Amino acid sequence: MQETKAVRFGSRVELLDVTRGVALLAMLVYHFTWDLEFFGYLPPGYAQVGGWRLFARSIAVSFLVLVGIGLVLAHRQEVRWPAFARRLGQIAAGAAVISIATYAFTPDSFVFFGILHLIAVASVLGLLFIRLPFAVNLALAALLVALPLVVSTPLTDSRWLAWIGMSERAPISNDFVPLIPWLAPVIVGIALAQMAERFGLWPRLRRLNGRLGPARHLERLGRHSLMFYLVHQPISIGLIAGFAYLYPPDQTAAFDQSCRRTCAETRDEGFCQRYCGCVRSELQSQDLLGALLSGRLDDAQQDTVRRTVDQCSFSAEP
Repeated sequence: MQETKAVRFGSRVELLDVTRGVALLAMLVYHFTWDLEFFGYLPPGYAQVGGWRLFARSIAVSFLVLVGIGLVLAHRQEVRWPAFARRLGQIAAGAAVISIATYAFTPDSFVFFGILHLIAVASVLGLLFIRLPFAVNLALAALLVALPLVVSTPLTDSRWLAWIGMSERAPISNDFVPLIPWLAPVIVGIALAQMAERFGLWPRLRRLNGRLGPARHLERLGRHSLMFYLVHQPISIGLIAGFAYLYPPDQTAAFDQSCRRTCAETRDEGFCQRYCGCVRSELQSQDLLGALLSGRLDDAQQDTVRRTVDQCSFSAEP
C-alpha cells in the first residue's frame, strides 16, 4: 500500500518542493539586496545589473518552470477543476495584494504585472499546452523567447497592454514579467514534465519521498511558497526601514559611487568628478536626490533630472 501511494501519478514529488524551497531562499537573498538598494545602503541599480540581474532572472525562470511541471503532475490525466480554481484564486488574490501594496508605497513604479500575475495567467493558458506533444511545446517556447527579439511595437507600451510583452518602451515597474517571453519557461516546464513521464522518471523520484533527510525542511518551505512570497518582503522591508530610522544611509556616498562607476565607462576621472559633483549638488538643492535613489521620481521630476544631467555634462567639460 505504501509503495502504491508513492508511485501514483497524481501524488506529490517532494524533491520538487525541495527545489522550490531553494528557489524561495534565493529569492529572499535577491529581494533583501534590492531592499538595501531601495533604502540607499547600496548604489542605485546595484541589484539590476551584472550578476545580480542574471541571478534574479534565473530565480524567475526556476519558479516558472516549476509551475509548468506542477500543471502536468496535477492535471495531466484530467483537470481537477475545484483544486485548480482554489489555487488560481489564491494566486490571483496574492497578485492583487502585491499591486495594491506597491501602489500605496511606490505609485509611479507599482507592480501591475509581476510574477504572480504571470503565474495566474500562465496557469490558465498552460492547460492548453499539457495535451500537446513535448516537442511541439519546446518549439512554441523557443518561438516565444525569439519573438520579442525581432518584434516590438508601441501598441503595447501602456500599462493596460504592456502585460502582453513586445513593448518598445514598457512602463516602469518594480517587478515586470510580461507574458511574452515569460510564458516560455512555463511551457518548458510542461515539456520537461511530459518527457519525464515518457521515460518513467516520476515513479523513481516519488520513491525518494520521506527519504530527504535535512532537506525535508526545504520541502516544507516549498509547500507554502505563496505564503512565503507574500510575507517575506514586508518583513524584510520592515527590518531595513527600522534600521534606516536608527542609522540612515549616506545617500551622497551611494550616489557618488554609482555616478562615477557609470561615468568612468566613457569619460576620464577629472570630468567624472566635476560632473557627478555638479549633479549631486543640484539634485540636493532641489530635494530630488533621495527620490532618485529610491526610484520614486514622477514624470515631471524625471524631466528635471534629465535637464540637470545635460546642464552638468556641459559645465563639466574642461
